[in-house]
Amino acid sequence: MSTTATTDQKTTTDAGATTWTAVHRVVFPEAADLDTMPLYVDFNDPQRIPEFRSGSAEPAVTAGGAADVRPDYVVDRRRFSLPAHQRVSLGTYFNAFPASYWQAHTSVRTVRLTVELEGDATVVVYRSTSRGTANRVSSTRTGSGSAPVVVELPITSFGDGGWYWFDLTAHGSSVLLERAEWSVPEPEGFRPGKLSIAVTTFNRPDYCVRNLGALGASPELLEVLHRVIVTDQGTQRVRDETGIEVAAEGLGDRLTIVEQPNLGGSGGFARGMLETVDDGQSTYVMLLDDDVEMETEGILRAAQFADFTRNPTIVGGHMFNLFERAVMHNFGESVQQYRFSYGAAENTREGHDFAASNLRTTPWMHRRVDVDYNGWWMCLIPTEIIREIGLALPVFIKWDDVEYGIRAKSHGFTTVTLPGAAVWHMPWTEKDDTIDWQAYYHQRNRWVATLVYSPYKRGGRMPKESLGVDARHLLSMQYSAVELRLQALEDVLDGPDHLHRTIGSKLGEVRATRSRFDDAKVSKDLADFPPVKRSKPPHKGKSPTPARSRPAAVARLLASAAYQLKPVAATATHNPEAHVAAVDARWWRLSQLDSALVTSSDGTGASWHKRDAEKARELALRSADLHRRLYLKWDELAEQYRAALPDFTSQQAWRHTFGMDTPADPSAGRTTE
Repeated sequence: MSTTATTDQKTTTDAGATTWTAVHRVVFPEAADLDTMPLYVDFNDPQRIPEFRSGSAEPAVTAGGAADVRPDYVVDRRRFSLPAHQRVSLGTYFNAFPASYWQAHTSVRTVRLTVELEGDATVVVYRSTSRGTANRVSSTRTGSGSAPVVVELPITSFGDGGWYWFDLTAHGSSVLLERAEWSVPEPEGFRPGKLSIAVTTFNRPDYCVRNLGALGASPELLEVLHRVIVTDQGTQRVRDETGIEVAAEGLGDRLTIVEQPNLGGSGGFARGMLETVDDGQSTYVMLLDDDVEMETEGILRAAQFADFTRNPTIVGGHMFNLFERAVMHNFGESVQQYRFSYGAAENTREGHDFAASNLRTTPWMHRRVDVDYNGWWMCLIPTEIIREIGLALPVFIKWDDVEYGIRAKSHGFTTVTLPGAAVWHMPWTEKDDTIDWQAYYHQRNRWVATLVYSPYKRGGRMPKESLGVDARHLLSMQYSAVELRLQALEDVLDGPDHLHRTIGSKLGEVRATRSRFDDAKVSKDLADFPPVKRSKPPHKGKSPTPARSRPAAVARLLASAAYQLKPVAATATHNPEAHVAAVDARWWRLSQLDSALVTSSDGTGASWHKRDAEKARELALRSADLHRRLYLKWDELAEQYRAALPDFTSQQAWRHTFGMDTPADPSAGRTTE
């Protein structure tokens, strides 16, 4: 470790002519946002570092209670005012430096912390281990008018995890943090990349225009931003939204709006990929959802991290809860190959609340997390990778981001979910898209991905799970979801040619099919339904509860299946027997009823689920037959989809779907602001 002085805010050069580039600027929330403040500043007593049990990932003693959050200390995006005799920590999600990720994926072995202050203060630098224990690295006291604090730190012992951060203490008078940043040395011949951002939007022009304004208002980001491509697939056009002129002015000639039919997220993002590759000027394209709130510093960090990776690397960001803004969805995504399902990576927790336990007091978060893919709410992809492995899978929605990460990995490319790069998005807990119209896409796309990539004979456990999901839906009287899932299996059996052929038309068919079922008809007013009336009381006056053991679950399943053979009570056809909350709408509850009002997962209404023994029998027999046929044809279908993958993800195939392979007016379907 060494200490030197510097004044340049972007790059610094020492006597050895090393050029340093700031890759991680300390920032604070816009308008001193109280809800997101824990992600930027930790006001808890930095001295109260928890102790840990031997071998445990959790603190033996909880750190002190929640501190008073002081948004009034924030001056602006880069400056922070600390009153006399106060201490804060910058060991937070957005302001700590994720050293282990830099060690694992780049050749950088030194990082330089630069802190510019006004006032008498002490800067204490800490590092953590993969176990989450904190160690003090250095302590520097400055006086009024002193040179900046500059500390060079090694990135050589973070093999499994660990971060750097600093705490700031004011002494006898207030202190102003003018700026702080983490910089790395540029290698010889270093050239920073240029970034395009591809946004896919469908009838959210207000969100889209707001985000365009945020991008144009970030001067640091504009230095690397070459182009913003908005693929507008809706009927409420972005070009007609109030404020688009102001947003476009901030971006200048960087903004391009492409209008096309609704081809889903995969069609929109494939268009953004193709536009970026065709343009030939950008090193990276970042796929960004239209309905997010962003931290522009995180976008810049992702691009600059990608500049230093040893090989072309997909760099993704985390997703925070838009409604509980200090809560993270999860810390990394992986695919369980035997089941071929996606979810949280090992050694992570879902729904972590930084307001309750900040980075310094969350041991598991100090372990580096390696991922299989990153969600396309925020995901940077080098154009070199796109040219080699192709564009998105033509599946409309669901599994396109997962499949792309798996495909990239199969070609030797790595995906990194980089701490400090994130957006805020509506959480999955606010909806259950496995039982609405998206049930078709969940089912079909999972089967396609499994056929192409599963390393296990006939997909491991996945076909069995698929059959089990159908059974649960049938027991829950969710007949519309089963019908859509069976249509998905029929299309999978039809072969890969249907993917591009139906991408623009399938949604209409899916919605029309679903509209025929009572369980899919949601009313916002409960008065639209007859009153709840039950002819027989529940067994022993108790509502069903989850089974506590596997044998009990099997017994419950058999009993529920047997109940489906009984005649439907006449009263249940005229009145629902119960009103079941969305959180309680599980098969072991609904399977004991002949009908029920079930609240929608977003709370906006309810639908009337009615048991239909004949329909259930028909769907069950079709499900068994289709799963049997798929199982028997597994090897043949897997070969078909694997062989066709390079073609249906190719630029040529997507150009045909976009209508770009025939001579036309070059300005057709395109608006440039």
